[in-house]
This record gives sequence, structure tokens and C-alpha cells, in this order.
Amino acid sequence: MNEKQMANEKTKVVNRLKKIEGQVRGVQKMIENGAPCSDILIQVAAIKSAVNKVGTLVFEKHAHQCLKKTNAGYEEEESVEELMKILSNFIK
Repeated sequence: MNEKQMANEKTKVVNRLKKIEGQVRGVQKMIENGAPCSDILIQVAAIKSAVNKVGTLVFEKHAHQCLKKTNAGYEEEESVEELMKILSNFIK
């Protein structure tokens, strides 16, 4: 992945995080204004989904970096262990 592609991916993740930030503020206002719990829960579910997508994108990027290290002569077992540790923490 070249510099331009990396910057583009970084921008996409930052934009997603900004959207999530706005969603969280929206839920806060909903609670302050006494919105129905069902509406709030729908928004919380959307936020969870958006956060999971960001995590997936970041994990995918890291996995590609680990595979590149393995191809560059790093120990495959170490790369797999690192990926599994990160994946385990991510899915908790």
C-alpha cells in the first residue's frame, strides 16, 4: 500500500470516528430530552456497529502489516501469535 492509499484509509477511519462521536452526542441529547428507550437503544446499536467496523478496519490493516513482516523474514509463529492476541482482545 502506498503513501496515498494509507492516507486515504486513515482519513476514512477518522471520518468514521467523527461520525460515531456525533452519534454519541445525539444519544446524550436524546437521553437529556427524555426520548423513548427503544429509540435510544436503536442508536446505541448503530454506534456499537460503527465502532466494530472501525475496529475491523484497524485490525485488517494490522493483519496486513504482520503478513508483510512474515514475508520479510520475521518469524511466522510470532506474527500469528500477535494477530491472535489482538483478535482475542478485539472480540471481547
